[in-house]
Amino acid sequence: MKEQIYLIGFMGSGKSSVSRRLAGALGIRWLEMDDILKKEAGKEITQIFAEEGEEAFRRMETGLLARLSEEGAAVVSCGGGAALRPENVELMKKKGTVVLLWASPEEIYRRIHLSTDRPVLNGHMDVDYIAGLMAKRDPFYRKAADLTIDTDGKLPGEIAGEIAERLAGKKGKR
Repeated sequence: MKEQIYLIGFMGSGKSSVSRRLAGALGIRWLEMDDILKKEAGKEITQIFAEEGEEAFRRMETGLLARLSEEGAAVVSCGGGAALRPENVELMKKKGTVVLLWASPEEIYRRIHLSTDRPVLNGHMDVDYIAGLMAKRDPFYRKAADLTIDTDGKLPGEIAGEIAERLAGKKGKR
């Protein structure tokens, strides 16, 4: 496998846990964009948002994605907003397959309601706000996605298996 697999979706959709398992199953590298950005910046994502703003964070994300797109086969767990920028989507589509992990607002809330490191949700940790933000992002996610996987009620290993099966089927049809 030479291409990269990019997992996109709303925060809490399972990108981190699923990407790690998928990379293991496929025998390729796992790259977690948020972790790389935190390490490079020397601070937490919430700090970057607070000190430099969301736009600065999004520029950092785009720069990182450009660098990662030049590397070999990997499963890349993208930040929740990575697919909102057309230049990011273009990079991902050029280099690999974009997989959207979808979850309902209620499932997202269930998964992340105790989290304190979601700067976009600061002060708005409720199902209605999550649903509204998801509705705004959904057209971007759907446009970017080559595959969409519903993650509600599924374990990360199940989701990774479903992605691997669908990717194998997709490659067989080429």
